[in-house]
Amino acid sequence: MRILHTSDWHIGRTFHGNSTLESLRGVLDALVRQVSEHDVDVVVVAGDVFDSSMPAADCYDVLTGALRGIRDAGAKVVVTSGNHDSAARLGFQAPLLEGGVHILTDANQVGTPVTIDGVHFYGIPYLELALVRHLWPDEELRTQQQVMAHAMRLINADRAERGGVSVAIAHCFAAGVEATPQLEREVRQDLRQGTLDVVPLADLAGPDYVALGHIHGRSELRPHIRYSGAPLHYSFGEADKPRGSWLVELSPDGFESATWLDLPIPRGHAILTGTLDEVLAMEGHDDDWVCAILTDRVPPKDPMQKLRARYPFCATIEYRPEREETEARTYRDRVGRGTPDPQIVDDFLDHVRAGEGASEEERALIATVVSEVRAGEQA
Repeated sequence: MRILHTSDWHIGRTFHGNSTLESLRGVLDALVRQVSEHDVDVVVVAGDVFDSSMPAADCYDVLTGALRGIRDAGAKVVVTSGNHDSAARLGFQAPLLEGGVHILTDANQVGTPVTIDGVHFYGIPYLELALVRHLWPDEELRTQQQVMAHAMRLINADRAERGGVSVAIAHCFAAGVEATPQLEREVRQDLRQGTLDVVPLADLAGPDYVALGHIHGRSELRPHIRYSGAPLHYSFGEADKPRGSWLVELSPDGFESATWLDLPIPRGHAILTGTLDEVLAMEGHDDDWVCAILTDRVPPKDPMQKLRARYPFCATIEYRPEREETEARTYRDRVGRGTPDPQIVDDFLDHVRAGEGASEEERALIATVVSEVRAGEQA
């Protein structure tokens, strides 16, 4: 059997305020062509199908088109829900679906597989602790990692009875995954919320292949335990990560191999660093999404307007002014009692402009304003 392992479609996500729906639709069309070209039997989508628990109508159009394309290409589909999905909304039509599309979102069914051509597919929807703890009241479940371990025990108990080749599909942080900006951001969020759980690889032992989702970069944790990553770049921090999916070969004896299949990248991503003038003078990137990191000591006027005139797809600006090594003095240190008013204003400008004080023209204006204020006070 040939499986195409994909995940984290995030249908409906925007990129710095720009819709990604049409780009994703094109990439999923390419994935459908790969299904046909490589005689794929089953496509596995390991969670985060949608980016929101309440996706807009056009998001369902993208999903429907992809699922219909995969089915028409001759493959079946097994989908699980991720932390961005609403399991209820994603799975409400599951009992009515025909034609080999299986949407597994019911935590009660974790230990019951979908069997396709003799291979058992165990879907583990994202297991939110507060929402699933009541399903297993006899278990001590205080963390999501403990919930995942329990789910795998249910799967392995069922495997022991059924025998045969099996695939587990899960959406989680697994130990040993390569750090990415997306992972670091979500880890910080989980730390703030007190919900960080990393699943040890030992807890994922048993199935012949484990298809993981949740991380936006591909990763091989074991030959048979892998993340496929997202099909699009959803942040500039992911720009160096390839986009694609794993083509997995299973034999009657279990896992045989996994080959990476690249997906097209609709638009490149470029991070350009320098002063505004330096960035505007850089060559290329006319068709790329651009993140401009500006090092001007004084924020320039109308930078986005100028950048978009040069780079039509400039998406965001960050300011990282270059600072000279000077004696560490706070604004309060510099503005002590008895400091002349014009000097106070000049020191303030020097402070907020990272060392760039008032210009001669500004100093003259400041002196005029201070003089007029004093004259008014004495009148």
